[in-house]
Amino acid sequence: MNRQELKTLFLQMDLSNVPVKKQIIVNQYNNGGTVEILSDGPNGYSSFKTRQDFPMEYVKTRKEYKSGEYELIIK
Repeated sequence: MNRQELKTLFLQMDLSNVPVKKQIIVNQYNNGGTVEILSDGPNGYSSFKTRQDFPMEYVKTRKEYKSGEYELIIK
């Protein structure tokens, strides 16, 4: 099998049954923390990470958290 055939097979894969993974990961430190918002599924992969002085207050204002679709992980 050559490279072009592999590429064609890869691009024709059925991704409709791929599980969707949505997470909000909060890492808290003594002087603040980081918030990472991940989304992975058939529509693609998305990641956003930011440092905040008050990470939980920031999370509560995000639309992803308010939607209830994302799993909240606090480390």
